[in-house]
Parts: sequence; structure tokens; C-alpha cells
Amino acid sequence: MTSPQTTDKAAEKADPRITILRAAGERILHYGYNKTTMSEIAADCGMSAGNIYRFYPSKIDIAEAMTREFGAETHAHFSGIIRDAGRSPSRKLRDFFAYRLERTFRTFEKHPKLMELADIMARERPDYLAEERAQERILIEKILDEGQASGDFALPANVTITADLIQCAMMKFRIPQLWTTEQLDALIPEMEGVLSLVFTGLSARR
Repeated sequence: MTSPQTTDKAAEKADPRITILRAAGERILHYGYNKTTMSEIAADCGMSAGNIYRFYPSKIDIAEAMTREFGAETHAHFSGIIRDAGRSPSRKLRDFFAYRLERTFRTFEKHPKLMELADIMARERPDYLAEERAQERILIEKILDEGQASGDFALPANVTITADLIQCAMMKFRIPQLWTTEQLDALIPEMEGVLSLVFTGLSARR
């Protein structure tokens, strides 16, 4: 039986980008984005700097790849929530935002140097952040569609507009730069309070 570690090494050998991302991640988590250089990442990979540039033209491209990897893992969990027939639409929407808040908070709590990467992505790659928000909105729309079909929700506007408004209302709970003085045990009840207002607006009128 092949061990996960053996599989990981085989994957890295087959795709040098995996090796580069792992090395860059370790260095950035320890030293921060600004103090990490492409030459250092190359040395950690046992590659020349020129070879790394074949796969990632700049350090910000590595940062985006790392962010996309984190986002893909998050969206995979979102999809699991949406597919769960045992959860009501309201429960799915609540679990959706609760998971995102807790995962993001715990990740930045464990790796505070990631804040530099988040800042640089916001400045240098706004198009990616807009893309991520659009993907998230599609998932929220699926939950709203299900809730409307089941009679749990009565949307005050069309589903896309409503999903966008919900994202706006929940924006604080997706941006770690806004949590500088708050802990998770304070953010969770605040998030629950905002969601209660959202559910009031979505409640089917009988």
C-alpha cells in the first residue's frame, strides 16, 4: 500500500510547481511574504532561480497560487455543505459562513505572517479576489434557490442580487484584516446576529 508521503513525493517529482509552492509556503509562513525572495525559494527547492521563473514569473504569482489552493479547499467544503440533504437551507447558509470564518481565523491565528500575503493580494491581484467572490456568490445562490423552492425563503429581490447583498452584509467575517483586535469567540456571536437579520429578511411570509 502506498503511503500518503510517498504519493506526495511522487506528485512533486511529476510537477515541480508543487515543490515550489510547498517551499514557498514554508518560507512565507515563517519569514513573511516581504522577506521572502525568489532566490531563497529556489535554493529551498534545489533549483536555479531561472528554473522557478519558468513556472511562476514572479513572487506574486506564487502568492496567487497559494491563495487559490486555500480557496479550492474551502470551496470543496462549501460544496459538501450544499450537497448535504440533511441540512435545511437556513442551516446550510449558517454553516457556510461559520466554516469560512472559523477556517480563515484559525489559519491566520496559526500563521500571522499570512497577513502580509493577504495585503499584497488585495493590492496586486484584485481581479482574483473578485473572481473568488463571484464563485462564492454562485454557491450562495444555490442555497437561496433551494430555500425558495422549499418555501423556507421568500427572496426580496432576484437571487443574484440577494446573494450579493448577503455577501455585503457578511463582508466583515471574510476579511482577516478587520479582526485585528477581535477573537473568534467574539466574532461568532456577532456573525450569528447578522445572520439572524438576514434570515428575518429571507423568511417566507405566511
